[in-house]
Amino acid sequence: MTAAFSDLAGFRSILSTQPDNDAAAVSAAQARNGQLTKPPGALGQLEELAVWYAGWRGTERPEITSPQVIVFAGNHGVAAQGVSAFPPEVTEQMVLNFQHGGAAINQLAKTFGAKLDVHALSLGTPTADFTKAPAMNDEEFCAALLAGWEAVDESADVLVTGEMGIGNTTPAAALATALLGGEPESWTGRGTGVDDVGLSNKIRVVREGVALHGGQGDGLEMLRRLGGRELAGMAGAIARARSLRIPVLLDGFICCAAAACLEKTEKGALDHCMAGHLSAEGAHGRLLEALGKKPLLSLGLRLGEASGGALSLGVLKAAVACLSDMATFAEAGVSEG
Repeated sequence: MTAAFSDLAGFRSILSTQPDNDAAAVSAAQARNGQLTKPPGALGQLEELAVWYAGWRGTERPEITSPQVIVFAGNHGVAAQGVSAFPPEVTEQMVLNFQHGGAAINQLAKTFGAKLDVHALSLGTPTADFTKAPAMNDEEFCAALLAGWEAVDESADVLVTGEMGIGNTTPAAALATALLGGEPESWTGRGTGVDDVGLSNKIRVVREGVALHGGQGDGLEMLRRLGGRELAGMAGAIARARSLRIPVLLDGFICCAAAACLEKTEKGALDHCMAGHLSAEGAHGRLLEALGKKPLLSLGLRLGEASGGALSLGVLKAAVACLSDMATFAEAGVSEG
């Protein structure tokens, strides 16, 4: 099979020529929603969500039968600077846990009928320490983007992307700082639970990384310089989903930082995405505001591994079921009043 792209120029070209939603399907879904057996707007945000989904699937009465959850795992050279409460070995240990069905994401995916795929991206070769050099060279970065692109099941009808990587709230904070401005303190949180000394160290690392790489390119270039393989994998998968008109539910801070790199490269690149939840990582809300995304859930989650996005599958499924399966006034023989 021929790769969809072989270099960053090819990936950028794809981002600039992605399909839009189906305007006719949006109009038809809105019309159907307006005739369902309920007062106008009574289902609140569920109505907007269902119409959005219908537009991307190209039908006024969509169904969700094949959700896919993908967890990408990667290791970071910057973790050697003590930015996490856990050692890098935990990344591989958690991948094994995913594969054996023992993690939270396994239970959530199973609960909402989603296929779970796990992709470990060169765990034995951490990215470079971004305070000293770009995290990835062009070849490594393209390989991670392509891994994400190829991980998407073409038969999926909704996608959730997530990550596992010890230390990866640090590159996420660095990306948010570089892309959106402000001081590192406002974007850097405790992640896995570092203490005050650890947080100060983490802020220092983010500051040094942004000072070295900030302003040297668009969102993709920042992802190459400050990100990680699992963040690039998520970006590649999100872009692939758009090419197939598969709606995406975004997970937490790290996932949204990766997604922001697409939006900062090509405005509108995330139109097919909804924010699954607001995580407990302090800067996630500000990042969602910058992306113009309203979270579907806010339950204090801060686990990562696609958990919040997978949980929001239940909300999306409910919204779509109401749009597609509720009776209209005419079908039910009920007066519209």
